Amino acid sequence: MIRFPNINIGKIVLLVAVLTWLAMLFVDLLRLFGSINQMNQGIAPEVTWTLEIIFFFLVYIFYNNIINKSENNNFVQLIWRAASIGLMATGISLLIHFFYYLLGSSRLSTDPLLRNFFYHINFGTTSIFLICATLLWKHLILYQKNKNVVQQWQIYEVMLLVSMFFIYFNKNTFDFTFLFGLLFLLIFGIIISANLKWIPYLTFKDKWKSILFLAIILICTFFLFIQLLSYSESGFILVNLMDNLFLLGLFGFVFIYSLFSFLVTLFNLPTSSVFEQKLTEAINFQKLSQSIQPGQNESQVLDILMDSCMSAAYVDAAWLEIMGEDGNIEIQHQRFISNKDRKETKKIIQKTKLFSEYLNNTAQNTPEYLSGTISHDTFKSALVVPIRVNKNLLGNIYLLKEIKNGFNKEMLNIILTFVGQASISVENYRLLNEAIRNERYKEELKIAQRVQRSLLPSTLHHDDSFEIVGFSEAADEVGGDYYETFQFSDHQFALIIGDVSGKGTSAAFNMSQMKGIFHSLVQMELSPVDFLDKANYALSSCLAKNHFITTTYYILDTRNKKLTFSRAGHCPTLYFNIKTQEASFLSVGGLGLGILRNEKYRNYLEEKTLPYQEGDILVMYTDGIIESKNENKEEFGYDRLKEIINQNHNLSAQLIKEKIIQSVYDFVGKSALPDDDYSLLVLKFQNKH
Repeated sequence: MIRFPNINIGKIVLLVAVLTWLAMLFVDLLRLFGSINQMNQGIAPEVTWTLEIIFFFLVYIFYNNIINKSENNNFVQLIWRAASIGLMATGISLLIHFFYYLLGSSRLSTDPLLRNFFYHINFGTTSIFLICATLLWKHLILYQKNKNVVQQWQIYEVMLLVSMFFIYFNKNTFDFTFLFGLLFLLIFGIIISANLKWIPYLTFKDKWKSILFLAIILICTFFLFIQLLSYSESGFILVNLMDNLFLLGLFGFVFIYSLFSFLVTLFNLPTSSVFEQKLTEAINFQKLSQSIQPGQNESQVLDILMDSCMSAAYVDAAWLEIMGEDGNIEIQHQRFISNKDRKETKKIIQKTKLFSEYLNNTAQNTPEYLSGTISHDTFKSALVVPIRVNKNLLGNIYLLKEIKNGFNKEMLNIILTFVGQASISVENYRLLNEAIRNERYKEELKIAQRVQRSLLPSTLHHDDSFEIVGFSEAADEVGGDYYETFQFSDHQFALIIGDVSGKGTSAAFNMSQMKGIFHSLVQMELSPVDFLDKANYALSSCLAKNHFITTTYYILDTRNKKLTFSRAGHCPTLYFNIKTQEASFLSVGGLGLGILRNEKYRNYLEEKTLPYQEGDILVMYTDGIIESKNENKEEFGYDRLKEIINQNHNLSAQLIKEKIIQSVYDFVGKSALPDDDYSLLVLKFQNKH
């Protein structure tokens, strides 16, 4: 059997590109030699133009192949690659200038053949820089791509393709059509340069690097463009390669996108820590949830709580008071404040009108938190948050800042969420250990069931354009199914449904971790794919190796009537289309959270956007429903669920939910026990009233 050698396409394209450049150099030097010696070589300018276009195509193919094959294409590295090639092109040009400076006024300095040789070198390096930078900008623009962005880029590429061949029509002259085409390219380049969604994901350090590299690109682009103008004014070039609509269009696009990126990155520096802060909050949620495992003491939970609250609010000092069994106050954790200053500050807080009633036990209603200004030499604002376990006061956490009004609404919300999660952790720790100590397994399960019910939402966010109802029942006393909603604005909502592998208390504990991560990440308003990617990162360090979570995350936009979602190994969503009068299953690819615990997980996620109309129905469920079995071991299955929706789509969401649950119970039988947890969300779109 004949074996053919492996062919490296990239090397072949590079070799052909070099040969094309040499052919172009040879043709132009031959034409120039004929002109000097008054010999007509019969070489038309179209030959040079054709070779020039072929050179552009080959450089595009070569760099497109290299960039697509690169596995580590993070933002800073992409920008540095463009900057390094720009430095190379600029450096070569400066070396040529220096060479002519050394020649001085010698005869060689005015030799037209030598000048044309260096002119072709500058043309080649400039073209490589512009084409490579354009392809790198393409990857940045399409980072969070949608249909409109992809279409805009495709149109721009077609425009660039047309501009290559434009030279055959205007014969390398600056006429009205040339200026009109250049203006059109610049305007469209400005439009697509507004796609800068990758910048918020840079860390503070990465933003400084990006600003430096973008500044280098701007300087190189400007220098090479000035050099282009100088060549246009010289008289030693018979066929001007750089007065080309394609190259000028790339000059404009590379400079505009670099300038936009530079300015936006510069102005985003003050907020660069927000993204890192949100990720830290997600990890803190994970730590608080993980700390409810048996065998750990509640002091560890409260220690994590202190660090989490201080990090979220940039606190200057803090301490935690715990109510002892004898009624005395115990200082369990203290940060950045001495005992003397703590006692002095506590007295000042107790005398402050806003805090006095609560701290002196005279308040009629127990507050959720107290925040205000205090009269202290160092600390100007204080926040007191009570920690309750099973409705009983465990203690108070005191947070101090050296500025007035130092606690905003965002800080308060995240601190209250931390405290609530820690309260659940402490409650579970205490009750779970009590159950183990007294060998009361049933009582333990009842406690865990109460915790799980507190994790499921009592109300679901919605507006008057849709109705939504939920249902959840555990196979054991506790389960691992989870669903929740979140409202971004008056027309935008997030929905999530998930199923933790396994059953019982371990599944319930893992479900509480998922809830904490959802509440942290959902505030960042991420796309479904980004949300699942960040959730997988946060869960990877806390889930046991044999555990995973399947979930589907949705973003509902009721103003634009569209639903965007991604699936992480969860059951396919059932969708009823009022127009076709038929229900079908929506399915996109995706691995469960915790199955793949590295940066390659994102490659297995997909995202889909679906338009909807009034009357459409969305049914989200866990596998316990479709896998429920009757006495003959026959599964309820997808088809039965689909048929229920087809027959009852005219009913309200509440009645549809009841029809599904009743059908499952009738199929399984009243005496049979469920094999898995049952969870269900039914959403029906309707006309606004």
